[in-house]
Order: sequence, then structure tokens, then C-alpha cells
Amino acid sequence: MKYSHIIWDFNGTILDDLVPCIDVLNKMLNERGLKAVDKNKYLEVFGFPIKEYYEKLGFDFTKEDYGVMAIEWSGLYKAAAENSGICRGVTDALEYFKEQGLPQFILSATEYGMLKEQIKELGIGTYFSELLALKNFHAVSKVALGKEWAIKTKPQRMLFIGDTLHDYETACAMGADCVLIAAGHQCKSRLLKCGVPVLDSAEELIPFFERNNV
Repeated sequence: MKYSHIIWDFNGTILDDLVPCIDVLNKMLNERGLKAVDKNKYLEVFGFPIKEYYEKLGFDFTKEDYGVMAIEWSGLYKAAAENSGICRGVTDALEYFKEQGLPQFILSATEYGMLKEQIKELGIGTYFSELLALKNFHAVSKVALGKEWAIKTKPQRMLFIGDTLHDYETACAMGADCVLIAAGHQCKSRLLKCGVPVLDSAEELIPFFERNNV
């Protein structure tokens, strides 16, 4: 059965925001007297739920409120990621899926208002039938959101495109096929453990799709 719906993750999959995310993290670590991370360390530790990932880096939420910190992060991130562009190969893939007549959706752990604003700034809003995002900045999980959408929509066959283990978990919960791109927020060695196809960049998406859309 051929694919009927394309589901995209946003951060690290569509939006190339790895560098600003590391910069913001290190600013927050520095302000708390905690050790900064380099790119390799970040790719090895980043994960969901975000709160647990911060705790691994030394944040102590018995001494500060996670909700307040999440709002702090969102303000710093918005400024840092202002000039972030689209990941290599994504625009071609978006256009290809559009030409195939496939509805495309974004499912993100980003707060909805921020996601909508970023999509507008990137000028890619017309590619998407719907934006699915969280109602706050806590970035807990998008599994429930994805499952709810899948139950309501009843797609025949979905392809979920992401860059993290959480994207794989979400795809599984939705009953979607998954392909991961090792150019975002987690390293390739971690992604390969999922047992699904892992691409080096979104430039490989179109040939991957043509091989598997049967």
C-alpha cells in the first residue's frame, strides 16, 4: 500500500537549529555554574522528556521550577534561532511530496504559537495541511498528540520523518513507518538502535521514498 500521509518533525528535521540550541543550553548551564557541552556531547545526551535531559546535565528542579526555566529557555531560543534556516534537502522533499499530491503535517513538541511563527518566517506554511504542536513550553512528549490525530484521521499509511528516538517512539505509537535523519539533535549511532532506516541528510529522502512507496 502506498503512502497516504507524510508527517514531519520540525526542530532538527525541517529547521536547522542545532547550533542555537547548543548555544542556549550552554548559556543556561553557565548561569547555573554547570559544565558546558560541545556538539558531540549534546548529540549523545539530548532526549525526551526534556526535563529528564536537563536533569542529566545537572539542572536541579528541587531548587528551581521547571516551568519557569522552560519559559526562560523559550525566550533565549527565540532570539538565538531567529536566523536559522531549513535543513539541506528539505525544501526539495516538501515540493516533491506536494507534487505527489500527498498531504503533509508537522507534529512537534514545540509550543504551537512559536511553531506557527517559525513556519511563517521560513515561508513554507503552504506545504502543510495542519500543524500539530503542544500548548506549552514544557516539551514533555508528542506521543499522545500523534495518537489522537491518527485515531481521528485514520490515515491508510503514514511516513514519519524525524531526527530523534522520540520521533521513532511517536511513529510507533501512531502506527506509522519511520525514517530518521542523522543531521539534527541526536547522533547516528543512537538512531541506528531503533532498527529503522537512518539517512545522513534530507537530500536522501526522495530516493528513499521512491524505493519504499510500494
